[in-house]
Amino acid sequence: MADRHARENYLKAILAIKDKKGYVRSIDIANELGVSRPSVSYATKQLREDGLITVNDDGMIALTESGLNIAENVQEKYDTLSQFFINLGVDEEKAKEDAHKIEHDISQETFSALLKFVTTCEVLTKGKGRCGK
Repeated sequence: MADRHARENYLKAILAIKDKKGYVRSIDIANELGVSRPSVSYATKQLREDGLITVNDDGMIALTESGLNIAENVQEKYDTLSQFFINLGVDEEKAKEDAHKIEHDISQETFSALLKFVTTCEVLTKGKGRCGK
């Protein structure tokens, strides 16, 4: 899978499905991402070859430690960015849409600075307002 964004989306979807259902099958991924089963088959083959997932004899899919680390990192970026945009007054749907676009491309350095800022704002406002307001 050449596209890093797609790879991260698959890993994040696997994490979400596992958290929701306790298990992950190819059809679950197809439904979650709105893609075809052949697309999922191709992607899972690549993810398996990259050492990011395992697939057992029953077709159950699990994240490896590396896959889990990537999925959790992308999810943290998404959650933080979404909340940050919402706190700025952006409509929730638009905030989530924009966070999804940015989660794949933001550098770790920039994200760490943003996370520090958001955390400081939460402490200063006790989670009830905007920083600097």
